[in-house]
Amino acid sequence: MEFVTSSEKKKRAFALGLRYAVMIALLTVFVGPFLWLFSMAIRPMGADVYELTLFVENPTFGNFVDVWQLYGFERAFLNSVMVVTFIIILNIIICSLAAYPLARIKFPGSQVVFIIILSTLMIPFQIYMIPLFILMRDLNLIDTLTAVVLPFSVGAFGIFLLRQYYMTIPKDLEEAARIDGAGEFNIWWLVMFPLTKPAVAAMAIFVFVAQWSNFLWPLVVLDSREKWTLPIAIEFLSGGMVERTQYIAAGSVIAVFPVIVLFFFLQRYFLGELTLGAVKE
Repeated sequence: MEFVTSSEKKKRAFALGLRYAVMIALLTVFVGPFLWLFSMAIRPMGADVYELTLFVENPTFGNFVDVWQLYGFERAFLNSVMVVTFIIILNIIICSLAAYPLARIKFPGSQVVFIIILSTLMIPFQIYMIPLFILMRDLNLIDTLTAVVLPFSVGAFGIFLLRQYYMTIPKDLEEAARIDGAGEFNIWWLVMFPLTKPAVAAMAIFVFVAQWSNFLWPLVVLDSREKWTLPIAIEFLSGGMVERTQYIAAGSVIAVFPVIVLFFFLQRYFLGELTLGAVKE
């Protein structure tokens, strides 16, 4: 039995207390602003909305109801859900189809193709936004949700992430499938792709967060109010309802809440298994 002196107990207790203090401080930094935003959203009209407190006298959820029903947030929310859902599905399919041959099939120029794909990450969106707008205009897609979805249906980061994860899967699995007579597509769809669920879940979180808060491109291609996405609807509140800060806070809470829920359900993939894709060739 290990004997622990009183001084060692004090050191361990101090280290444990310091660890909890750091965790509480980080929790305050990251969660505190959201709690304050929520407290602003439930403050009644006429209250001091900028008072730095989490405790609200006479809280009301009527601000959420007004924003949802009177200012078009219901339609904007549904538009954002549809856009993000299609973008995630397309990214999962297209990125997986692109990553699999880059990781498992050796063909001439595969490394060059992969480097070219990665190099696109260094190009800011603002550089090719105007040519992209002209392309959408020529395809008669301006003021449609399709124009919001198509440019982001595949991403270099998703291809990189899934490629790295495919490289961690043992080759014995696909060799066994080939012996059984399976073709390349069946090997990918039936054997390899189901094993990439952790990487796919992590990529889904990245894509969701990026596209759920995407403001610039939908603002450029969407004209009709009934086709606005959630970030544009929030900007409308901040532009036309400056004196009603509670509405802006309520709209922001509505926009942030789905991100928190998604991360809560997929955090074990995001935090625990994402690093499995970081391998050397």
